[in-house]
Amino acid sequence: MRRYALILVAIVALMGGVVALAFSKGAEPNLGLDLQGGLEVVLEAKPPPGRELTESDLDRSVETMRERVDKLGVSEPEIRKQGSDQIVIQLAGVQDPQRAAAIIGKTAQLQFYDLEGDLVSPSVSAEGFPIPSERLYPLLESEEAGSKDGEPSAFYLYRTEDKSLLAGPAQTKAELLDDFGGEVPEDAEIRVTPGNRIALSCGPASQVCPGINGIPARTYYYLFRYQPTDAEDPVPEMTGNDLDLGGTRQDFDPQTGEPIVLMRFTDAGADKFHAITRELATRGRLKTGQLGSDTPILQHFAIVLDGEIRSWPSIDFEQYPDGISGSGGAQISGIGSQAEAEDLALVLQTGALPVRFEQVARTSVSATLGEDSLREALIAAIGGIAAVAVFLLAFYRFLGVVAIIGLAIYGVLLYGAILLFDVTLSLAGFAGLILTIGVAADANVVIFERIKEEVRAGRSVRSAIATGYSRGFSTIVDANVVTMITAFVLFAVASGDPKGFALMLLIGTVISMLTAVVATRALLGTLSGFRWFDNPAFMGASAKAIPRWQQIDFMGKRRLWFAISGVIVAIGVGSLAAQGLNLGIDFRGGSQTSFTTSEPVSVERVRAIIGPVVPGVPVIQGRGEASGDRYTDFQMRSEALSVEEGAAVQSTLREEFAATSIRVDTVSASFSSQILRGAILAICVSLALIFVYVSFRFQWKFAAPVMVALVHDIFITLGIYSLTQREMTESTVAAVLTVLGYSIYDTIIIFDRIRENIPLMRGQPFAQIANQSIWETLRRSLATTFITLLPVTSLFLFGGDTLKDFAFALLVGILSGAYSTVFIASPLLTILKEREPEYAKLKGLVAAPVVKAAPPEPAPSAGRRLLRKPA
Repeated sequence: MRRYALILVAIVALMGGVVALAFSKGAEPNLGLDLQGGLEVVLEAKPPPGRELTESDLDRSVETMRERVDKLGVSEPEIRKQGSDQIVIQLAGVQDPQRAAAIIGKTAQLQFYDLEGDLVSPSVSAEGFPIPSERLYPLLESEEAGSKDGEPSAFYLYRTEDKSLLAGPAQTKAELLDDFGGEVPEDAEIRVTPGNRIALSCGPASQVCPGINGIPARTYYYLFRYQPTDAEDPVPEMTGNDLDLGGTRQDFDPQTGEPIVLMRFTDAGADKFHAITRELATRGRLKTGQLGSDTPILQHFAIVLDGEIRSWPSIDFEQYPDGISGSGGAQISGIGSQAEAEDLALVLQTGALPVRFEQVARTSVSATLGEDSLREALIAAIGGIAAVAVFLLAFYRFLGVVAIIGLAIYGVLLYGAILLFDVTLSLAGFAGLILTIGVAADANVVIFERIKEEVRAGRSVRSAIATGYSRGFSTIVDANVVTMITAFVLFAVASGDPKGFALMLLIGTVISMLTAVVATRALLGTLSGFRWFDNPAFMGASAKAIPRWQQIDFMGKRRLWFAISGVIVAIGVGSLAAQGLNLGIDFRGGSQTSFTTSEPVSVERVRAIIGPVVPGVPVIQGRGEASGDRYTDFQMRSEALSVEEGAAVQSTLREEFAATSIRVDTVSASFSSQILRGAILAICVSLALIFVYVSFRFQWKFAAPVMVALVHDIFITLGIYSLTQREMTESTVAAVLTVLGYSIYDTIIIFDRIRENIPLMRGQPFAQIANQSIWETLRRSLATTFITLLPVTSLFLFGGDTLKDFAFALLVGILSGAYSTVFIASPLLTILKEREPEYAKLKGLVAAPVVKAAPPEPAPSAGRRLLRKPA
């Protein structure tokens, strides 16, 4: 009694600490961008050919991006490395996500070229004047020709017939062909930027372009010399490393009032600038004399940002015969707007990124959609908690009250863990939180059902509770460890939302074990001194003998179960072969835009308005309830949208349809293949670890049926997704991995009882041992399955469109797991064990209820150690 009271005091103190933590850090946890709106960008580093990406490159890039985000005024940004070459940036609550997306990953490689001196044929005339090209293709060479002059600096893939660009620029041939299975398509050819050359562009954003009169209406291309910075005569002659970042700022031209960016140079940069402009002034004076021109032929230097000529000021040799001293700095003019000038100054102030980055995934969520998602998630959570509480009260009476108190303690401790570890709660994390309600209740159900069995065996309630906790501890550990294995694997290999789900599931499972084994046990131990405590009916611990309907010869009908499963799996495999899976953009790349219109609109009208804004032919679908042929909820799939195209789509939706709750997800084909590989790896690693763990805790003959049952559940889940053509996303993979953990949950309960009954039923056929074990634990396994389904069903009904597909996978998988435990795993175990000499001679005897030996009373410490693996 005293020990239990001390435990309760410690728990109350721990809960008090959570309250204090909530007041010190703020009562609300950090909400992810999908619950309050914002932007998430995944950037992948693309180092130059022949240069290895280093850890310091990523570290410097993270700091540079953090500085840029800080200058944008975004509060509490999350910027982290992912894998060996990626950076994830989450900006919850950002006001202008499109602007942020354009700035944070900008390489900001500032370069200064001697325009006339560095241009090469065919981009320069015999007299030395720039010749713009309307297309890039004529400036490039075939892959074979380009390779003769050194390693190509860029690769492009063109359609042979119309010379249209299919892919590029890419730094390597492998990167270029990544979206084409590594092979050059039959109707395409590779063109390259020749060695020691670089192709630069100039377009409308620059206002003026070399060789073009007036504002350019399109993008033009030029071919320049290129020499690495460590060469004796480097080209470009200067880079952003020569800038004084602190002296670079946005300003206005005092004569025209146009926005400009003022640049200051370092001491070494000022000397380089002076040398370049002196060279330009000298050459301009000589050319003017050679051609006998009455008009000075001025030379220029090109200011290039990320491969685009932004300005090309001239050097007046009459005004500056010795060039221009770099001590006074320079300016970039010809900028379209003040906002553009501010953004350009911002990226220059924070310095260039050490390597080029490519946006491989981007998610933009409007604030209204975030609010709706949060409301739906809260409703789902409340519904799940209420359903679980009603079930516990109805089936376990006073023990149910104790379990509900344990759930309340669990909720407080989980909330404290979220605050303590500063977990950012996303929508997927909310789904994991709701699911852990079932995890926490399951542990109590396992023990309560064991208590009922002990009462049925003739023990008092006090004795039954002590024995139930002792004997149930091993089952709880085994069942929850496999759940934690799948959650840990998912957290290790996943990215984005599934990682948040896995973290919440992992934390919740650990805390649920603590509350079930320690908190509720301490509550019951403290109350055990009261007289009414030993009343089985009041306590909800009374139990009847195994009912007749439950005494099915499960093992004797195993061929029937196998046939039923075979038919179901065959139908699913046939559907997979015929129509495959409806893969979302996570697995095939592209953009997916969901939005809600202010009033019902036809799909045709949306297509007519949005079609011209997006590349290719978008697929637009109405969702939810229809009013005739009109909808208010829509989903559009298209080719991957650039930042500018995404901004145009959102602007059009707001202007034409007063659209709200807009979410835009963009995933590159290369990143989607990475997600697919990660998903397959996660499933394979989970299966392997579960096999090892079950083999260690039981034996390999127990582990093999578990693997078959898990594969069976995966195929059934995938088959149903194929038949219904529900969208398969990365979150669905998270659900499938969770199903692996829950599928084995019921299996562990029955296998644990089989292991316990083997020494108690010596001389009996193994089929009879398996049947008896199923009869004894069927109520328990059905109860754990049902109580897990309650919060998942709440998630499916109230969780909103984003979580319904995820919850659907869980529903299918959990039901399939409950079926496979009894009808697949147990019969397969029986087949394997019946090959052992001890059971082979007993095979075929009729299975019927038997009176078995009573298990010995566990030692006082039995609940604190794992059961030994049977020989």
